[in-house]
Amino acid sequence: MKTWNLDPTHSELQFKVKHLVISTVTGTFKSFNASATTDGDGFEGAKITFSADIDSIDTGVEQRDGHLKSADFFDAAAFPKLSFEGTHQGGKLSGQLTLKGVSKPVSLDVDFGGTSVDFYGNTKAGFEVTGKISRKEFGLTWDAVTEAGAIVVSDEVKLVANIQLQLAN
Repeated sequence: MKTWNLDPTHSELQFKVKHLVISTVTGTFKSFNASATTDGDGFEGAKITFSADIDSIDTGVEQRDGHLKSADFFDAAAFPKLSFEGTHQGGKLSGQLTLKGVSKPVSLDVDFGGTSVDFYGNTKAGFEVTGKISRKEFGLTWDAVTEAGAIVVSDEVKLVANIQLQLAN
């Protein structure tokens, strides 16, 4: 059994959502954690856990970040973390995502970049994880429509995570 832990200095977690159906707003979670447990050297069948601090949301606009952290969206005061537990199998990461107290099954695409040993002798593994979720399925139901009838915030949210894990000693 091998344990792999997040290398936070070489990892990032982003979400992308359409605004007014004409452009995309990108946000990041500045504070998150991930780990994997494998039976051997490969990641097929690995058990994955992940969490992110809602208060660490950063879209580059303080007012928007505050709105996202409010009860209209993530409700950071009542639900300070999002979490995921699942398994890596056949290029997919499948499991339960819990967001705003709602747990739903999700399946995300995984592009395994391989492993390498760094300058300090640490074994690292790299992944890009992508997928889409419906924010409304997780209770993020705030909605608005412009006078012209355009939807302000899309229901579909794209997830992009570039994750580097380090083999625990």
